[in-house]
Amino acid sequence: MLMSIYQFNFPTVIRFGPGSSDELGNYLLKKNLSSPLIVTDPVICELSFFKKIIHALTTKRLRPEVFSEIHKNPVKSDVYKGTEVWDATKRDCIVGIGGGAALDVARAIALRVHHRDDLFKYDDLAGGDVYITNDVPPFITVPTTAGTGSEVGRSAIISDDVTKQKKILFSPKLMANIVFADPLLTMDLPPAITAATGMDALTHNMEAYLAKNYHPICDGIALEGMKLISKALPKAVHAPDVASRSDMLLGSMMGAIAFQKGLGVVHSLAHPLSSLLDTHHGLANAVNIPYGMEFNITGCEHKFRRMAQALDLPDNDGMAVVNYLFELNNEIGIPHKLSAIGVKLEHIDTLADLAIADFAHPNNPKPVSRDDFKKIYLRAL
Repeated sequence: MLMSIYQFNFPTVIRFGPGSSDELGNYLLKKNLSSPLIVTDPVICELSFFKKIIHALTTKRLRPEVFSEIHKNPVKSDVYKGTEVWDATKRDCIVGIGGGAALDVARAIALRVHHRDDLFKYDDLAGGDVYITNDVPPFITVPTTAGTGSEVGRSAIISDDVTKQKKILFSPKLMANIVFADPLLTMDLPPAITAATGMDALTHNMEAYLAKNYHPICDGIALEGMKLISKALPKAVHAPDVASRSDMLLGSMMGAIAFQKGLGVVHSLAHPLSSLLDTHHGLANAVNIPYGMEFNITGCEHKFRRMAQALDLPDNDGMAVVNYLFELNNEIGIPHKLSAIGVKLEHIDTLADLAIADFAHPNNPKPVSRDDFKKIYLRAL
């Protein structure tokens, strides 16, 4: 079963299974595409599996052009540079290969190809989605981490180079035409990256489930995503095999599908760490999630009971979920305190300012004030 390739037509076409990425070249040929812009990051472009993908494309007489000049927390200038490469090399499609940063930049370049006003004119939080009226070029995603689930998403998060404020570009037009989700591409991820991206995926599922919007379809997906990740993540970190990597990749995609319902306080705690201190997004979520979940217990006791059941915990109350998160972080090598990842007391006020301005917490099941954010940061420090 685990060596089979499956096709899911939800929310777009997903080719899932070991070796599915080998189908990329034939797919491009079938669609009469010959000149893909391959968007990835500076680390992945040096890895053997990536070079193998590029070689496989060239042997089919395709002409890939690689763009990898992106930051780990992508900024607008990354998108502009990639668009310049598109223009200069006359590409006909975009293939994003990587984790959330690479796929976000790839998606933003796909937007910019036929939308040349200032990129942040299209910021969804300012109603900019109404300006996304033109078509986008063919867009394909190949995830290499099990974290953001950006491969099945319709949005890209890009920061302002100067202010560091995150903007969200969103449109149904930005969904990939097809996803090649190959767990073999995640097998060699180091334990620390596996842990951080895995906790990112778990955060997506948990926050989506708690988000205040009504969407029972997403709730069901989120609960199953939590269940898959809770069982697979320790194995994927410490003794990865195809089964654990497959479940993590599925759980990651499920989290991204579920969070169309919304996110919450944890992401608004995490985003400022990435923009201010360049903290890896998954790590920022991982350290903050126990504290954010604890904040949310009151008033959401019934939902915490359902999460505890999905996680197969012996106790079904909210603190059982919080304690589980601390224990899971400990098991996979994530620190319990923000001070361990470079946060200092003098950062707290700026972090609280950025958090209250963030786009995620309005969908939290209970309101979060600036004072709440400051208290949570101090508790986590």
